Amino acid sequence: MLGLKVRTLFFSPLSSSSASSSPTTRLKPYLTSAPFNLLIRMSSSSSAPSQIIEHVVLFKVKDETEPEKVAGMMSGLSGLTSLDQVLHLSAGPIRRNRSSAFKFTHMLHSRYTSKEDLSAYSGHPSHVSVVKESVLPICEDVMAVDWVAGNLSGPVVPRPGSAMRLTFMRLNEGSGDEEKEKVLGAVGEIKDCLGSLDQMTYGENFSPARAKGFSIASIAIFPGLNELEALDSNSEVVQLQKDKVRDLLDRVIVVDYVVPPSQSASL
Repeated sequence: MLGLKVRTLFFSPLSSSSASSSPTTRLKPYLTSAPFNLLIRMSSSSSAPSQIIEHVVLFKVKDETEPEKVAGMMSGLSGLTSLDQVLHLSAGPIRRNRSSAFKFTHMLHSRYTSKEDLSAYSGHPSHVSVVKESVLPICEDVMAVDWVAGNLSGPVVPRPGSAMRLTFMRLNEGSGDEEKEKVLGAVGEIKDCLGSLDQMTYGENFSPARAKGFSIASIAIFPGLNELEALDSNSEVVQLQKDKVRDLLDRVIVVDYVVPPSQSASL
């Protein structure tokens, strides 16, 4: 993975509009990480965009890495929220990794209006600089997944303190469209069973080169950790849905993440 070129580490073939140049007119990411003129357009409607692009990157930081360098990587990634293409971006440590086969330690979650905006973000000099100077030197493994989230309900920017459960699924070798649709259908049914859920998106990954074969992903967003932990203590319904597709899956990665307090976006 470290042999990849800097541009392809986060690039999507797999992430909106111009921000105001005046610092007094740009709202910081505690309220939103979207550019101010995008906020003006969004304020005219209480609904979220009809679809967004979800972009998730998982990082495995080398065990011997100094804490200051890890903090520098997180600060650099969080600062990318200032880029015009970014609707939302947060980066921080993974709270719980439920997958023994993959030892990811940190993650980034961001949202974009279109695949073209994600591509522009990926190629932006500020992004390339952060990857080259702060990510590559201290990470031994990176995985990224992107999907189109249709019919998003709720805010584009998750509130600080929101708890996320991210699930990545790899189908058995040789699986086709029928198996994929069964898994996607089961994920959609899980969404309908989660009463305390703030928001959930799921879809098929469109950036296979960096996804280690994981082709379906979902994000479930809860108001906080209490609601996420309550799901674990009363998971019968969710388990029933998982049992429907268990034999179709080769491997599953599940990580929990808490949206950190926003940081001033400065590069």
